[in-house]
Amino acid sequence: MKGNIGAIVVILVGVLVLAINLGVVEIDFAQIVRTWWPVLLIALGIGMFLAPGSGDRR
Repeated sequence: MKGNIGAIVVILVGVLVLAINLGVVEIDFAQIVRTWWPVLLIALGIGMFLAPGSGDRR
């Protein structure tokens, strides 16, 4: 399933970029990044917390 999620993300990003290039959607990525960059840190932290790792769980 992990590989499928990556593929779905790539497809969605491609569709979004195509829509922007065709003028269907107008998005200012710079403004979005300036506003919402902390969400990336939160998502990274949640991903690290939930990912199976080398923790000593018994």
